[in-house]
Amino acid sequence: MIRRVAILLLAVTSLAGCGPRGGGSIGREHTMSARSTTGFETHRIEVAGREYPVAVWVPPGYDDRHAWPAILFLHGKGECGDDGVFHTTVGLGRHIRAHPEWFPAIVVMPQIPVGSRWEGPALDLALASLELAAREVRIDPRRVVLTGLSLGGFGTWKLGGRCPQRFCALVPICGGGDPGDADRLATLPIWCFHGDADPVIPVERSREMVAAVRAAGGNVRYTELPGVGHNAWDAAYGDAEVIRWMLAQRRQPATPDRSPTQP
Repeated sequence: MIRRVAILLLAVTSLAGCGPRGGGSIGREHTMSARSTTGFETHRIEVAGREYPVAVWVPPGYDDRHAWPAILFLHGKGECGDDGVFHTTVGLGRHIRAHPEWFPAIVVMPQIPVGSRWEGPALDLALASLELAAREVRIDPRRVVLTGLSLGGFGTWKLGGRCPQRFCALVPICGGGDPGDADRLATLPIWCFHGDADPVIPVERSREMVAAVRAAGGNVRYTELPGVGHNAWDAAYGDAEVIRWMLAQRRQPATPDRSPTQP
C-alpha cells in the first residue's frame, strides 16, 4: 500500500557527524504523526530548498518494542523522477513485493529527479531520508546497510566512502567509484555484484574498486556474473542468501583507546 503522507513539518538538522557539507539545517520534511500501517509509504522531504519523495518499507509485524535493521537503497538512472513510486518497482523494491518475508527490516528509498546523480545534495537527501525514517520507526543505528544499482551503485561507493561510520555494510551493484576512497571503504564489509557482459557500465569499474579496497585491507566479497549484462541487480536482490547476509551485518563498537595514561 502506498500512502502519501503530509501532516506535520519538522526541521531536519545536521546528521550525526556525517551531515551535509557545511553543517546546519538542510531542510524540512513532511512526516506522520503516528504509526498505523506497514508496507510501502511515500513521504516528502525538503533538502536545500527542494522537495523530494522518499518511499519507506515497514515490514509486516513491525512493532516498536525493539530496534530494526535498515536498508538504504539508491535507485538507478531509469528510476529518477518525482512520483515516489516507480523507483520501488525496480531492483530491491521489486523483490520486497515478491518476498516480503525476506525483509524484516525498514527499507528507505529516496528518489532523485531526472538528470540528477547520487552526489552532492542527493547524498544529503539519502542521509536525511534515514533520519526521517528513524523518527517514524525504531531503527538500530548499528545495522544500517547501504546498497544501490547502476547510478545508485556509484552512489553506494561514494556515500560509503564519505560516511563509512553510518553503515554496517555496503552492497554496490554494477557501479563504480573512486579508488581514493579505499582506505575508508576498507572499514566496512562489502559484497559487490557486476555482470561481466555489462554494455552500460564496464565490469572493470567494479573490479577496480574491489582491487583497491582489498589492497587497503578491506573485506570485499565480489560476485561477477558470467554472461550477464547491465541487470545484475535481480540476481543479487533475488537471492535470499544475499538478503540474509545484508541483515546479519552489524557495526562493531569502536575499540577503546587502551594506551597508557600520560602523566
